[in-house]
Amino acid sequence: MPEGDTIYRSARALHRVLAGQVVTAFDTGLAKLARVNDDAPLKGRTIEKVESRGKWLLMHFSGDLILVTHMLMSGSWHIYRTGERWRMPRSRMRVVISTAEWEAVAFNVPIAEFHTTRSLERSEQIPRLGPDILSTEFTVSSGVERLSAYAREAPAAEIAVVLLNQRVIAGLGNVYKSEVAFAARVNPFRVMQTLSRSEKESLVEIAYRYMKANVVDGKGDGIVTYAGNRRTTHAMEREERLWVYRRQGQECRRCGAAIMMRRQGTQARSTYWCPECQPWIGEGEAPIGNTAQSPTKHSRR
Repeated sequence: MPEGDTIYRSARALHRVLAGQVVTAFDTGLAKLARVNDDAPLKGRTIEKVESRGKWLLMHFSGDLILVTHMLMSGSWHIYRTGERWRMPRSRMRVVISTAEWEAVAFNVPIAEFHTTRSLERSEQIPRLGPDILSTEFTVSSGVERLSAYAREAPAAEIAVVLLNQRVIAGLGNVYKSEVAFAARVNPFRVMQTLSRSEKESLVEIAYRYMKANVVDGKGDGIVTYAGNRRTTHAMEREERLWVYRRQGQECRRCGAAIMMRRQGTQARSTYWCPECQPWIGEGEAPIGNTAQSPTKHSRR
């Protein structure tokens, strides 16, 4: 599932090639977008900028029109030279935006809407996002204050569930949730009222550092979209890039204990942790997870 770092890289790549370009053609497999294009054609509009906000990608066109997309589990944006063969079948295409030199294609995108500035302000989603951890305005102190404020509102909320709450801090997804909690040595099932300020600072600082490290622009003027070597360890090998995510039953890279996994929250998202490195603090017994080796593929994350 694309997380905030993936969307950030996609928006950056799209902005590089599309900003300032005039739309020469627009195609979509989504009736709602097609109706807007019939009434207010995109052809002839200038693409002003492309930006990310948490896990949302916004493409701004002249004439106050904004295309808003969310990738959910399997969506992605691709960039092609005009006439270049696509790497996915046309049946998976949802949006094509063409300019004189480039085609931006959204595949398998489940959420795509046109907005004006005013309608976006009235949206139920984007205006209610918490601070974007990858925005230039984000600071560790502002993130800690958001966690502290939410702890007062929902003291019994589990920290890993809160890290996924886009209205608290926007951008973190299921991979980072587990990785950040492990690096901060915080049990992901602890409730907010048990966290000290120093633990909140550690969680936010690590989340910020991990996310920034995974959007470092090392390609110069090259085009980078979905692919990326996401990692939280310092290892370059694919099998060693993450501390705990999808490693249930395997040895902890720090202490050798078996990594555990348990479904968490109303959406039953998978959470991975080390019971030794992330000790339980709170009332009742420590959460027990499954230590059996996880399958290679999951139906959801």
